[in-house]
Amino acid sequence: MSTVTEPGEHLGEHGARNGVAVPDGLPDALVHEFGTLLGAAELLERIAGRELERRCGIRHAVFEVLLRLADAGCPRSMGGLADELILTSGGMTRLVDRMVDAGLVRREPAPGDRRRQLVELTGAGRAKLEEALRVHAETLRRHFAGPLTEEQRHLLVDALATLRTTAREELGALH
Repeated sequence: MSTVTEPGEHLGEHGARNGVAVPDGLPDALVHEFGTLLGAAELLERIAGRELERRCGIRHAVFEVLLRLADAGCPRSMGGLADELILTSGGMTRLVDRMVDAGLVRREPAPGDRRRQLVELTGAGRAKLEEALRVHAETLRRHFAGPLTEEQRHLLVDALATLRTTAREELGALH
C-alpha cells in the first residue's frame, strides 16, 4: 500500500486515510488535489449564496437569472435559460414563477409561438441585480480575493481558465 499525506494528516492502521486503504499506483495526490478544488468552490459558492439570501433576499439561482437577462439586453427564452443554468423546464418554470411574483421579471409568449415563453427584467429586477452585484462583489473581495495575494489569485484564475477551456473542448467533442 502507498499513501500520500498532507501536512498534519495522520494515517490510520495499514496506511489508510480516513479508514480507506489506498492501493499502490493510485494517483491519490491527484484525487486529493481535485477534491480540494471542488471543496473550495463548493464552500465559496455556499458563502456567496448565503450572503445573497441574507442581505438581498434572493437565492443564488435568482441572481444567475438576473445576470443572464441583463447580459442579454433583451427577452430570453425560458428554455435557453434552463439550458444555461442546467435546470429542468419544470424547475425553470417554478423559478421564474417566483421571480414574476416578486416583480423581478415579466414573462410573455413569444411572438408567433405561444408555447414558447420569453422572460425579461423589470425595473425592480434591475434594481435588485444592482444591489446583489454590490453584495456579491463585497463577498468575493472578502472570501475569494482576501485570503490570496494578487499573484496567487492571477495564477489561480489563469489555471482555471485553462481547465475551463479544455473541459469545454472535451464536452463539445462528446455531442
